Amino acid sequence: MQYISATDAKKTLGAVITKAQREPIVIQKQNKDAAVIISPEDYERLTRLNIEEFQQFRDKVAKQAAARGLTEKKLSALLASDN
Repeated sequence: MQYISATDAKKTLGAVITKAQREPIVIQKQNKDAAVIISPEDYERLTRLNIEEFQQFRDKVAKQAAARGLTEKKLSALLASDN
């Protein structure tokens, strides 16, 4: 991972974009990480992994709820009572 100041990133944006195709580029502002530029492929991979992780979490919670007796009907009733 490469680090670059925000000032240098502004001056060399084209080069930064090219470098980001090979590895993430961290842009720092006042010596603090402010942003990361990544390739579209890395972004898609991270997004896909986040979705998969969320789906696994959702499935786990659904199984636990079902094991404790939560049904679609009970869930609907609970949600309706909040209104």
